[in-house]
Amino acid sequence: MRRKTETLLSIFLFFLCQIILIVNGEYLIGLGSYDMTGPASQVNMMGYGNFDQITGGIHFRLRARTFIVAESFNGMRLVFVNLDAGMASQLVTIKVLERLKSRYGNIYSEENVAISGTHTHAGPGGYLQYVTYSVTSLGFVPQSFEAIVTAIELSIVQAHDNLKPGSIFINKGDLENAGINRSPSAYLFNPQEERSKYNTNIDTLMTLLKFVDGDTGKNIGAFSWFATHGTSMSRNNKLISGDNKGAAARFFEDWFTKNSPTKSTKVLGNISGSNQDLLNKTSKIKPTGGQPCTNTTSQGFKVRKDKEMKFVGAFCQSNVGDVSPNVVGAFCIDSGLPCDFNHSSCHGNDQLCVGRGPGYPDEILSTKIIGKRQFQKAVDLFTSAKQELTGKIDYRHVYINFTNIKVQLEDNKVVQTCPAALGPGFAAGTTDGPGVFGFQQGDTEINPFWKKLRDVLREPSPYQVGCQKPKTVLLDSGEMFWPYPWAPAILPIQIFRLGRLIILSVPGEFTTMAGRRLREAVKETLVRSGNGEFDDQAHVVIAGLTNAYSQYITTFEEYEQQRYEAASTLYGPHTLSAYIQEFKKLAESMAKGENITTKGPSPPDLLSIQLSLLPNPTGDSPPPGINFGDIKQDITVPKSGTFTKGDRVIAIFWSANPRYDLLTEGTFAVVEMLQHQSWLPEYDDDDFCLFFKWQAENITGIARDDVNSYGYATLEWEVPEDASPGVYRLRHFGSTKETKESSNSYYTGASSAFTVS
Repeated sequence: MRRKTETLLSIFLFFLCQIILIVNGEYLIGLGSYDMTGPASQVNMMGYGNFDQITGGIHFRLRARTFIVAESFNGMRLVFVNLDAGMASQLVTIKVLERLKSRYGNIYSEENVAISGTHTHAGPGGYLQYVTYSVTSLGFVPQSFEAIVTAIELSIVQAHDNLKPGSIFINKGDLENAGINRSPSAYLFNPQEERSKYNTNIDTLMTLLKFVDGDTGKNIGAFSWFATHGTSMSRNNKLISGDNKGAAARFFEDWFTKNSPTKSTKVLGNISGSNQDLLNKTSKIKPTGGQPCTNTTSQGFKVRKDKEMKFVGAFCQSNVGDVSPNVVGAFCIDSGLPCDFNHSSCHGNDQLCVGRGPGYPDEILSTKIIGKRQFQKAVDLFTSAKQELTGKIDYRHVYINFTNIKVQLEDNKVVQTCPAALGPGFAAGTTDGPGVFGFQQGDTEINPFWKKLRDVLREPSPYQVGCQKPKTVLLDSGEMFWPYPWAPAILPIQIFRLGRLIILSVPGEFTTMAGRRLREAVKETLVRSGNGEFDDQAHVVIAGLTNAYSQYITTFEEYEQQRYEAASTLYGPHTLSAYIQEFKKLAESMAKGENITTKGPSPPDLLSIQLSLLPNPTGDSPPPGINFGDIKQDITVPKSGTFTKGDRVIAIFWSANPRYDLLTEGTFAVVEMLQHQSWLPEYDDDDFCLFFKWQAENITGIARDDVNSYGYATLEWEVPEDASPGVYRLRHFGSTKETKESSNSYYTGASSAFTVS
């Protein structure tokens, strides 16, 4: 009888909670965040397609950030994941959904889960399943793939476990100095009447959601959408970095923690006295030498402990196709003059035309500046957000074969999309990252050499040649299937509804005008078909690079010029019209409350046939008589005996290859400060001021990545303005190679001490 009473009481309380949620207009809200930093050495980066851009350390760590919003515990819910990654991957999405199904059954599926990339070009590659996107990474990289899939899964698990009543507020405002149009001549191909409706040739609007705990009233997170490329870090960068959006997220989360009323105040000890006292103390603290530790030791040295990270701030991507963060403009590196307007080249050479960020020539400074501009705008929107989101949660999702969509245009003419293909303007690259010599943006001709090379791979069919015009087919990726498909055919499109907010999940990079047309078409459809449920107050945002990746989408008019974005619009001149047509179908279904009758053909799962040609890690052992973690080159103290703000403190440690263990949710590098006779972590490899760099060299001292090489880690700390005076040292963590005879062994070592005044 007692058990029956307890069961009835539980049921009563459950339904009471649902009633309270409905009456208060609250949602269930959960947020999560997890480290997704991949292999920090010898793996090609995803984004620029540059064979020479191989990871060699960490600028700051990459994360997967998630929010879940539900109407009730058993009601409609949606999941949005923001990745510090170049883009989403269809294969990643498939495997994440499989893991969620094994954990939660049918609660989460392809319909209500969106996985979106920030488009950083400084993350490890090899996690997409189509050949075109894995050529420079030498095929599939399981370690990159697993780091991303696991981080997404565990960030969702955190958000799911954190679900509780809360409120969501929305705000939006313009940010005008964080992007410029890198293909302005193509934008001018759009009709004057259309262009006259807008003040600029980029979208400057940032849309932000603010999440508030319903029980405590405390702020728990914020997600924003704004269009600017993740290319503040150049094609020559070797450090893993979340680029400007990852930087904005780090700044936002640190700002919130710093301003949190529960933030503890740092207490300093044993740093009083004269400078001479400090110098005497410092001179007695020598390097520790390499010492054994455990696989979790470095986690205890993290500055931002997981249990303390109660606020999640994410900066999501939007219709970013033609928007560059290099806001100073593009200039010829030989003359310093502006590049050619129509082709973004210099004297016909695309490689001489390079965009400049606001910190030029310092790409890290540019990353910081563009990140801070997004962060500062987000703080403004966050602190002034007053409009609460209420209303239904809903979603629609469908798979579509984009290679043969029949599209009915406004004049009732029926056209069709094409199998995927890339044009010569793709090979030219952009001002953010110039491509191959011999190509220019806007090219519609291919020289005999490249045409012969193209035909060796695959000569395009007559149908493809005609379908793609005015693009000339340089790479017929949609008709290439050996050893497996080179480009996607089946793609997902998705709509989320969160009250008045509509999120359009697109598997590519829409240009500014293409995104505007899509947003307007969806909004008009919702208003027209919604029986008064939608009006002009509805907010429509595009979540770019979501759930899968298929490169660019330009307008029909921009496609005519065949600049980089048009040459990378895979499915031909009517690609945007196809997207608009299919999204309008989803929007109409949502507005009318109708279910989608067909979900479309499922995309392939190509994991079992992926090729992996990446060589094994080098740096298996230290030189004779040396332990990993030993100092190779200790800190060189300045003549004054102390470092000051802005100085660089450098120590080099003998180090095993960081591919042996990613130290997930840990750190390879720490700046420790002496406090109360104890060394406490002040900065780690997730801080902008501390750089972890790894390199291999052979016994002759020549830097090489061969089987006979030794590895070493360089820790560089740029003393920040907010660093407290005192005694410091640098510490390195790492892991050795796992063998058949033994598992990984972990080590750490610290430098000699030094003072900061």
